Amino acid sequence: MEELQYLSGRLLLAMPGMFDERFARTVNVMCVHDENGALGLDIGHVREGVRLRRILKELDIDPGVAPDCEIHHGGPVEPGRGFVLHSTDWSGTDTIEVQPLCALSSSLDVLRAIAQGKGPSRWLIALGYAGWGPGQLESEMRQHGWYAAQGRQEILFDRTVDARWMASWRAEGIDPAQLSPETGRA
Repeated sequence: MEELQYLSGRLLLAMPGMFDERFARTVNVMCVHDENGALGLDIGHVREGVRLRRILKELDIDPGVAPDCEIHHGGPVEPGRGFVLHSTDWSGTDTIEVQPLCALSSSLDVLRAIAQGKGPSRWLIALGYAGWGPGQLESEMRQHGWYAAQGRQEILFDRTVDARWMASWRAEGIDPAQLSPETGRA
C-alpha cells in the first residue's frame, strides 16, 4: 500500500509523445495518490481569458489587493471547481498538506484571505483537476505516459507556466528531446 502514496507531493510530467495529446507538456502537482486513485492539478497550462479578479467578483468577493493573475487549467474533471495550491504559512479548515511541496485548499476562505492580503505568501489557482481511478495512473505510467519528478517549490511558484515542463525535466537531469515516445521490452 505504501508504494501507491509515493507520488503525492511530486510533479507528474507528461512524456513526449504521450498517448493523449490533451495532456501534452502537462505538469501535474500530485495532491493525492492512494488505493482509491489519484488527484492532480495541471500547472502547465492556463485557462485562456480567465483571470482571478473576475472570478472573485463572480463569487461576490471584493478583489481587494488580489492581483489580476492567470488561472491554471487544473484538469478536465469538474472544470468549474477551484483549487488553490499554496505555501504552508496559511491554513484553513479544508487545507491538506501536499508534503513536501505545498498545501491545497478549496474553500472560499483562502480566496477571501488572498483578496484581503492575509492569505498564503505564495499561491496559484486552478480550475478543474486530473483524476485517476484505482490503478489507472500506474497503468498509464507503465504505458510510458507519465514521469514522476521530484516536487520542487521553485518550479511550482517561481517558473512561468510555459517553462515548468522543461524546467522539471532539467531539474531531474533529463533532456526530454532524448526520450523515446515508445516503451521498449527487455
